[in-house]
Amino acid sequence: MGREFLDVFDKWASYYDDTVTGADDEYREVFKNYPSILEQVASLAYGSVLEFGTGTGNLTEKLIKKGYKVTGIEPSAAMREIALKKLKGKATILDGDFLNFPVSRSFDSIVSTYAFHHLTDKEKEEAVTLYGKLLKRGGKIVLADTIYPTNKEYIQAIEGAKAAGFLNLAKDLQTEFYTTIPYLQEIFKENKFSAVFQRCNDFVWIINAVKTE
Repeated sequence: MGREFLDVFDKWASYYDDTVTGADDEYREVFKNYPSILEQVASLAYGSVLEFGTGTGNLTEKLIKKGYKVTGIEPSAAMREIALKKLKGKATILDGDFLNFPVSRSFDSIVSTYAFHHLTDKEKEEAVTLYGKLLKRGGKIVLADTIYPTNKEYIQAIEGAKAAGFLNLAKDLQTEFYTTIPYLQEIFKENKFSAVFQRCNDFVWIINAVKTE
């Protein structure tokens, strides 16, 4: 459910914003076009928004600027503290994760960026099923995350990171739960969502899934 990575999140919190702006060579391509990716996700959302993995609040800021009422879910206390200072009370940020969170009401949109890979494939399926119950027909799940068209391309990404000397990136790709587009397409289809995938850089895709029933 992502909580097994809490130590990493808490340590990363103090320099996360530096990483996403390109300070870390290993992750520069992962976060290429980061502001644009967040803007696109925010533009695809609408209405009342439930955001998972708010981190330091960068997407949350963009959602608020568009006039959305945002409820954020973040398991890292260090990340939440930074986000709350940044957002100055303009959003609610609660302790929770993708599958366990203190919210039961319905939303128009559910969003997340750079975090869905913290779930195993089975947990991703559980999450989409759960979110389908929180959305009405026409509601959206909008995700930006590292995914791959095929498992072969996923393996190639790991080998490419190793060849470039990016051993931290290679370890990350092997340790967390990166998945493939066909697997996600099937999950969304089974849960009555129509999903469109848009590539943003060599790692990240935006998924725009609309509930059809």
